[in-house]
Amino acid sequence: MIQSLQGIGMTSSRTRERMINRLMEQGIRSNKILDVIRNTPRHIFMDEALASRAYEDTALPIGYNQTISQPYIVAKMTELLLASSGRLEKVLEIGTGCGYQTAILAQLVNHVYSVERIAPLQKKAKDRLWGLKLKNVSYLHSDGGWGWQDHAPYDGILVAAAPPEIPEMLLQQMAVGGVMVIPIGKGSSQQLQRVTRTEGGYEVERLEPVVFVPFLSGRK
Repeated sequence: MIQSLQGIGMTSSRTRERMINRLMEQGIRSNKILDVIRNTPRHIFMDEALASRAYEDTALPIGYNQTISQPYIVAKMTELLLASSGRLEKVLEIGTGCGYQTAILAQLVNHVYSVERIAPLQKKAKDRLWGLKLKNVSYLHSDGGWGWQDHAPYDGILVAAAPPEIPEMLLQQMAVGGVMVIPIGKGSSQQLQRVTRTEGGYEVERLEPVVFVPFLSGRK
């Protein structure tokens, strides 16, 4: 287990450091986030056949027509979520996926509430995070469009799939002052947005083009 976490060859610390240098060149500024990404073994979140590509700047398949986001997108969305305040108390993640983004968040906020519609994916993710001793995560197998009302309101919401418009249920579950980072749009016409809830409504910042899997309803 120790060797698999540390990595060898294309998953070694030297390969990880090249990834960190690339993230800095791409504009990621938070040393705290960079340190967490540096020390989180991305290769354990994908099938062994793809592990050697874990530190490339690309999205990779994780099964069930889902992907693990490229390192830059994980870092960027995390930075956008945490930029406006100190350590967040409660963060809702829509799309557990393989658990990599969950693992990054869990080391930077007090508690992550992670929702995933595909049960086998979430089970694998839960096992991986348990293996990393990240225990400040709660999991729900559900339609992400519903959010997780039981623990609302949230200081932050991070969405890892692209709906055509922001789901109303997620807006309702934001705390005043809370931030949501979400890709919006279809196909190649997606845009990363940051939504801040104010006393009087919501402020939306439109940031950069992205490509995410579509936001689907239902459970599997």
